[in-house]
Amino acid sequence: MYKKISRDLKFDTSSIAMMGTLIAIEIVLSRFASISAWNIKIGFSFVPIAIAAMILGPVKGGIVGAVADFIGAALFPIGAYFPGFTLTAFLTGAIYGIFLHEKQSLARIAGAVGINQLILSLFLNTLWISVLYGASYWPLFFTRILQCAFLIPVQLSAIYLISKSAIGRITVQMYR
Repeated sequence: MYKKISRDLKFDTSSIAMMGTLIAIEIVLSRFASISAWNIKIGFSFVPIAIAAMILGPVKGGIVGAVADFIGAALFPIGAYFPGFTLTAFLTGAIYGIFLHEKQSLARIAGAVGINQLILSLFLNTLWISVLYGASYWPLFFTRILQCAFLIPVQLSAIYLISKSAIGRITVQMYR
């Protein structure tokens, strides 16, 4: 167990390069290839974070999410920067890593997506939006249910397809 944890925390050249590439892809997908309103965001920016978490583990997956959120907010702001969203981005990568690093199954993917969408996105991000904009929590919550209802099957399908693809299996084997 100790060897596994220390290996997951080791930052070698190839993992840093992969993290940097995935951060760049996440920023492009999040800032330029997603549908955003002040309280709803729909897109595929979860894909690079999930890939980082599957291949590199929960800590590096979390770092990819947090750094991408911070750099994206600094370079291409959608609204005011709020550190709560960076915390949620870190937790998203960490949850994907806890559930999907080294072992992916439909049940594990569903668990990761469920926690990320229902707890982190629906409850936590709604709280951050409420605090940031001074809006009432529950009306925001009910409007964001639609986002989660749309994104849960999208994320389940996309992550499942990535985990079962030949490229996904080969890449995971390279980093073990």
